Amino acid sequence: MTSTTGSAVSVRVEQGSGGRVWRISEPADTAAFEGAQWPPLISQLLARRGVDGLDPALAHFAEPRELTDPALMPNLDVAVDRLSRACRDGETVAVLGDFDVDGITSTTVLVEGLRGLGAKPLPYIPHRFSEGYGPNVDAVRQLHSDGASLLVTADCGTSSVREVAEANELGMEVIVIDHHTVPDELPAAFAVVNPKLTGSEYGSEPAAVGVAYKVVHDLHDRLGAEYDPQPHRALVALGTVCDLAPMLAENRDLVRLGMRSLARSKRPGLLALAEAAHAQLDEVDPDMCGWVLGPRINAAGRMEHGRIALDLLLARSEQEAKPLAEQLEQLNRERREQTAAAVELAGELLEGREPGALTFVASPDISQGIVGLVASRLVEQRYRPAIVMQIAGDEGRASCRSVDGFDITALLRRHGDLLLKFGGHRAAAGFSIDAARLDEVRTALTADAAEQLDLDSLVPSIEIDAELPLAAVNGELLQWLLKLGPHGIGNPTPRFLSRGVTVDGSRAVGADGSHLQFSLKAGRVTWRAISFGNAEFAVPDGEAADIVFTFRRDELRGTLQLEVLDLRPAV
Repeated sequence: MTSTTGSAVSVRVEQGSGGRVWRISEPADTAAFEGAQWPPLISQLLARRGVDGLDPALAHFAEPRELTDPALMPNLDVAVDRLSRACRDGETVAVLGDFDVDGITSTTVLVEGLRGLGAKPLPYIPHRFSEGYGPNVDAVRQLHSDGASLLVTADCGTSSVREVAEANELGMEVIVIDHHTVPDELPAAFAVVNPKLTGSEYGSEPAAVGVAYKVVHDLHDRLGAEYDPQPHRALVALGTVCDLAPMLAENRDLVRLGMRSLARSKRPGLLALAEAAHAQLDEVDPDMCGWVLGPRINAAGRMEHGRIALDLLLARSEQEAKPLAEQLEQLNRERREQTAAAVELAGELLEGREPGALTFVASPDISQGIVGLVASRLVEQRYRPAIVMQIAGDEGRASCRSVDGFDITALLRRHGDLLLKFGGHRAAAGFSIDAARLDEVRTALTADAAEQLDLDSLVPSIEIDAELPLAAVNGELLQWLLKLGPHGIGNPTPRFLSRGVTVDGSRAVGADGSHLQFSLKAGRVTWRAISFGNAEFAVPDGEAADIVFTFRRDELRGTLQLEVLDLRPAV
């Protein structure tokens, strides 16, 4: 056991299982929360998440607010002015969105909003395999020939300099609605509505669907039209959770509001999707969005065409929605099978290689639709940034995933001269290259990552908020823990350490037997528990274990259980 002190939090370091490190936070100073009506542990968790006093804490627990001041969103007023004219004049407005959940939900919000206000929306989702991410010149020309006088991009477009120029030459004006990292050169669009623009005072980082919702909300206000936000709030919550947007400030409020709307949703596509997945939409939570609904929507673009998912969300009847939901269910099964095979192939390609600061795999046999999923798995397995690329003809298309503290998009930006196209966030990005430059790109990116990262620090670690004996857990504490959510980047799910609990009834579960299901006893308290991927570290029944855990809903029983992130024989 060792102790370290970071920039703000002192931690103790202990060894977990499988080479993992437990970083246990020492108790924080909670004097600023004097007079709080919640358990002391809640003040500890608030302090760990940057909440620095009683008033901000009360605001954190207060009823969610609707929207940040729209005047703070860059170019929102310019975009709304132009869209108002399009609605009054009945213009054909092309809405070109990304093929992931954020892009599909953004496109749905914009299409429905514009249609309800008099414009004629023309939705378009690029085909991942033949067109790639974002606008492309051929699509712009097609939309122009179909009569569009205005092009709106959704969850893309901030880097589309050439494509916006093409639209302008054709006489189309362009409004970019996006949230991605801003490049050195912006497209010459009529308006770029992006909270990350230089000089923005917006104060939060909404997903693209949050930006689209703000545009549609303000558009109704500008035109004096009545607007029921509930159907779109549900989509905002779904897109925000699935895009891993920071769960802070406005985003957290929008997700809290959106979860209520999702639970009451009458949208045929969402109801059909939940039914196909054997899920109860009235019991929806962020986990259901991220692990059940989201992957099925994403499966359309990964396996066939994102337009299937858009048609599902835009469906106006059960008869229209049901076959689309069943198609997504089948595509999601195929996606899981292909991902498992691709992860196995990646392992074979990496076998015998010395692990460096960056994992880089390229193969014609890994589908472009799942390269991001494979990269995520490799990060989990190797705990270092990963790039997975499909080589298709003379082009390589890659997806990147990173680890805490390493900006993967900044890595790509430093080598933009080697890439055909790139974009993304700190933690996830994508790019394309001339396949003939594969070795050059791999060498440059790997060497750069090696300079930026300390190899000795690239070990899997689990950040633990506090020690919490299972016997100390009660209903009041659980209620306050629930109020801390929803969780995500910036507001992580609390993780606790409990020592010396007794293991009982353990058994391996899952198709490959890699998961562990068991009961944990501490005094008179017994909890059901599940531990994903940790069957090999099982502690024999009747013996004591130290566990790192969170609280998780048992979907089968509708009750609370423990999700054990790591365990070891008690020390």
